[in-house]
Formats: sequence, C-alpha cells, structure tokens
Amino acid sequence: QVQLVESGGGLVQAGGSLRLSCAVSGRTFTNYAMGWFRQAPGKERDFVAAISLSVSTAYHADSVKGRFTISRDNAKNTVYLQMNSLKPEATAVYYCAAKGGGIARMYQRYDYWGQGTQVTVSS
Repeated sequence: QVQLVESGGGLVQAGGSLRLSCAVSGRTFTNYAMGWFRQAPGKERDFVAAISLSVSTAYHADSVKGRFTISRDNAKNTVYLQMNSLKPEATAVYYCAAKGGGIARMYQRYDYWGQGTQVTVSS
C-alpha cells in the first residue's frame, strides 16, 4: 500500500505563488510515476502535471504550462508542484497521485491518491 499526504495549499491572491508538496510512504517511491490533478466544485478531475520515475520526463497541462512546475526529490520521497502567477480559475482541490510504470495524463490510470489540499485564489 502507498500513502500520499499533500500539503501547502491555502488562500493566495491572484498573481501569487504556492508550492504544494506530496509526501509518499509505504513502497519504493522510485517505482512510481507521480501526478497532480485538480477538481473544482461541480467539475471533473483535471490533469495538471506528471513526472516520470526517473525525473527524465514531465508533462504539464497547456493551461498551466510556463507557470506551474512539477518536480520530485527521490531522496525525500516527495513530489512538488510549484505554482506561480496563480489565477482565480486555479481554485480547486489539488490531488497527488501515484502509478506504477510510465507517466500518464489520465487520472483513471493512477492507483493511489492523497486526500487533497485546497487551493483558493482570490481576485
């Protein structure tokens, strides 16, 4: 079993920054590709970013490209999402997820999920 715990969410003004963290325990961290997803009230869960096991490949959704950056520290079993130039439409619950094997954009392919952290961007 893999446990994921997100942190770093909060309230920020438009144009501000936040860094989300996701601490992973229970299995070998480097066996898993990691992803960040978000879900706003009444909407589907959307892909934000993903990173491969070896850190060699990262994907970012077009809507966040150039402003958000996913990274991972395999020594700390942690994945991060640096979010800059935040916009009100980024308001959502952000979820960290893990999957065995290769990197993926579809949330249905992820096996393990954290409980989520709320990000609220005020205008």
